[in-house]
Amino acid sequence: MKKLLLTLAIMVASLTTLWAHDAYTIYPVPHMQKALAGTTSFTQQVTVVADPQIDQVTVRRALQVLSASGLTPVVSAKPSSKMSCVYLAVDGKKGVANSYADRLKVNRNALAVAGKYDRHVLVMNGTKKADVLILGENTDATFCGLASLEQILDRGTSNLPCVLIEDYADIQYRGVIEGYYGVPYSADVTKDLFRFMARYKMNAYMYGAKSDPYHSQKWAEAYPDSITPKQKSIGYLSSGMMRDIASVARDTKVNFIWAIHPGPAFTDPGDNTVIDRIMSKFQIMHDLGVRQFGCFVDDVGVPTDDATLRLNADRLTELQTAIENRWNKNYASPADTVKPINFVPQLYAYSWVNAPTHEKYYRALGKTHPQAIIYITGNSVWTVPNTHDLDVVSGELGRGLAWWWNYPCNDNDMTKLFVRDTYSNFADERWIDNNATLAPDLRGASALIANPMQQGEASKFALFGVGDYSWNNAAFDNEADYHAAVKAVVGKDRATDFEYLSQFLRYYDNEPMASLVDAYKSNGNSAPVKAEMLKVLSTCQAMQDMAASGRECDSLLVADIQPWLNCLGDMAALTIQLLDQIDAKKSGRQTDADRLVAAHLKKTVADFDQYGNHQFNVLNGLGNDIELSTRVAEPSGKILRPFLTHLADQL
Repeated sequence: MKKLLLTLAIMVASLTTLWAHDAYTIYPVPHMQKALAGTTSFTQQVTVVADPQIDQVTVRRALQVLSASGLTPVVSAKPSSKMSCVYLAVDGKKGVANSYADRLKVNRNALAVAGKYDRHVLVMNGTKKADVLILGENTDATFCGLASLEQILDRGTSNLPCVLIEDYADIQYRGVIEGYYGVPYSADVTKDLFRFMARYKMNAYMYGAKSDPYHSQKWAEAYPDSITPKQKSIGYLSSGMMRDIASVARDTKVNFIWAIHPGPAFTDPGDNTVIDRIMSKFQIMHDLGVRQFGCFVDDVGVPTDDATLRLNADRLTELQTAIENRWNKNYASPADTVKPINFVPQLYAYSWVNAPTHEKYYRALGKTHPQAIIYITGNSVWTVPNTHDLDVVSGELGRGLAWWWNYPCNDNDMTKLFVRDTYSNFADERWIDNNATLAPDLRGASALIANPMQQGEASKFALFGVGDYSWNNAAFDNEADYHAAVKAVVGKDRATDFEYLSQFLRYYDNEPMASLVDAYKSNGNSAPVKAEMLKVLSTCQAMQDMAASGRECDSLLVADIQPWLNCLGDMAALTIQLLDQIDAKKSGRQTDADRLVAAHLKKTVADFDQYGNHQFNVLNGLGNDIELSTRVAEPSGKILRPFLTHLADQL
């Protein structure tokens, strides 16, 4: 009986190992992950075998992933019996990697799931050495599979659970629209975002920075060959920077979509050269490496008369046709094709007008070139993506839609940071429906691209969630996603510090501050508040120290949030000093010197918002109305900031 029970226990353990889910923590969350029996280890040298259909960008990405894990990759036409091998294949094509997939008897059903994108299978197994197969529906899908391998290797290269992953995206294009009003991202921030997006399977970045004069005000002019330091500090880009950005986009397989904003000229019946001028600018950008374009006519008034609506549609068709004729009839390779135009219409929030008017508008716009991709923001400007709004507009338009999501955009709240979890950000952003949630079955969006904050690096926390959700709607878990996002952005060693500090970097610092302040006002015990402020100070310093880590993304993040760190640190220090003076006054031991200090502290609180290290540059306006000004960061604006004034009043 004991032998029988032992045998049954071993069998159960084996089955549990064989079919256990989630051998690895991978984001975005895979649609299917199964641990296979046993573990495996990589040899120091790893052979990369890529079938002919795999492009060189994907091969280079494989080499990068392996090298970053301390392995030595070697590209070869065939595998080695002594070395681990990473096989890269496109399904249904001839090649060594496909033959390996056949020998493994890989189930390819995931590669044929209807209505899904970037479909791929990853298998990692091997008893004597680790071998990995990534089989995609195309080379871009195989590239996505490398993001999963990269996160698998975060665990190390030895004693790794064997695993099968069958995966795909729910939404075709996932990523970022730099379309806010404010200082455009620097080239360094943009390129770093591309690398972040590649790691988390986002593939679209539309550039339409409202305050870039060469997007709007000087839309027909070429980017300059050089810019001044001052111009660089407020987001100007040179032609060389644009070329560099386009190059990194290609290496990360992010569709870099450069958008133009011709404004009212697009529907000016007296301007018969507008399409030619747009195409001339597109040619300049094409020469810099751009292979997809956008055209924005948002925020210039919504046309309602038949003639203008017809002209709007005709010119969009004319523009898409011109692109097809110029670049897509005789291209040298698939990489040289120019993908469809991305069009942001005048009416992107359909509730601006009554139902008959928006139906008339979208029916007219529906009579355009079928390849043109048309964006909406839903019922209103800040609407959270939902199927109902997509159904309303697509029913009138007669075609599918893409979603421009104004999240975590702060151009209407420039002094605030949204660096918490998705639903906390919704609650903090007064323009968003605070009770909104993300539907587990969003339908009808060909693209979901998020318009982020003016602080690109700090936007990563929210963009991580956008990528996670748009890849796998049903698996989105708000809390788990945020914890993973923080680790992804600041590293697991700093994650606890940042999650703590994020409670204070936000404007609505309800807890723990609300309870601490209420308790102090009730019992006069300053010790708990002082202890909390000391913790805030030390954590601010820990975040400041990130700038010296040697990682570019860390220094860029610190630069993004520097005014908020400065302001929060100063508030924490000032709170402690004020409480010290109040305690001295209560005890009757306040000296003349203390009274001078108290007077200085009161003036410091009164002048607090004037300190330069709490300020940052902003740009407002579009076209000819772009203006530079400054704003003051507002961390902990709900509880801690008023508490300073309360304490000053006590003196």
